[in-house]
Amino acid sequence: MRIAIDANGGDLGIKPNVEGAVLADKHLQEEIILVGRDPEIREELRRQRHTPSHRFRIMHAPDKIEMNCEPIEECRNKPNSSLMVATDMLKDGQADAVISAGNSGATMIAALLKVKRIKGIIRPAIGIPFPTEKRVSLLIDGGANAEIKPWHLVQFAIMGSVYMKTVFNIPNPTVGILSIGEEENKGTALVQEAISLLKISGLNYAGPIEGRDIPEGKTDVVVTDGFTGNVVLKLSEGLARTIFKMIRNEIKRKFTYQIGALLMRTIFRDLKKKMNPDELGGAPLLGVNAPVIICHGKTNAKAIFAAVRSARNYANSTIIDNIKKQAVSLKEKFEERENDKTGE
Repeated sequence: MRIAIDANGGDLGIKPNVEGAVLADKHLQEEIILVGRDPEIREELRRQRHTPSHRFRIMHAPDKIEMNCEPIEECRNKPNSSLMVATDMLKDGQADAVISAGNSGATMIAALLKVKRIKGIIRPAIGIPFPTEKRVSLLIDGGANAEIKPWHLVQFAIMGSVYMKTVFNIPNPTVGILSIGEEENKGTALVQEAISLLKISGLNYAGPIEGRDIPEGKTDVVVTDGFTGNVVLKLSEGLARTIFKMIRNEIKRKFTYQIGALLMRTIFRDLKKKMNPDELGGAPLLGVNAPVIICHGKTNAKAIFAAVRSARNYANSTIIDNIKKQAVSLKEKFEERENDKTGE
């Protein structure tokens, strides 16, 4: 399995990408391809005192996609950037999956330009594995599509259901649509029209859910537009960090609190691990014809290492074929229904 990593991707430069690649080289059997500026990567490997195995190689790419630039222009104007070279390798069969912590919009554009959409899918979407009280849920879309149509939400539900069924072995994943109430007459026109489509989609639709239902794990898949999904994601990350900081500050106030914390240290450690997004290994870009994993811009080596495992599992799965089958089948079902209505 050949995993290409965008070495220049992310806010923190090449260091965490190289560190994560080194961890994967040491502990996994996948072939790791670091795509970026060859001299800089080699210098970072020297700093980390790592002698690469025979499974480790560097693909030189002199340019870099900037985080704060317009994605389409950057991708078109920089064909020799690390992201474009990595997705070129994916297109040509030289890599089985790509990982990038860079500009997520540019990552989607690069994937669309090189490996194209899955047949039947109109908009690819970012699926965010979201830790909950019960198990992991998938929030989709996590930021790829700010403005969408009801039919797009149905396709997000299809992709999310396939992913949860394939990766997390949930036989019939439940699907909820994010709204401002559990009543179907609440929410925007977009949400209400999507609800009418989801109800006849054949998916295991469980109804509208509120934001507070997400951490409880009320449904296996949470469908929303990319703008709302990204707000939910960032709010959740910030809230989790703040709660842990508040707990630490309170523990420092009294010696008795510190004794209690010492007795509960295993619980705190396990909870922190469960809530840590770095443990989940990035988010799949669902809806394109090859495995692409998007990591947080401030990602660390541990997250890159976990992303390599996620990319491997994705590449070894039947996710793309299953999404294609379900998307085409559902499209035909809706077209047949519309034709019947017209006939009447």
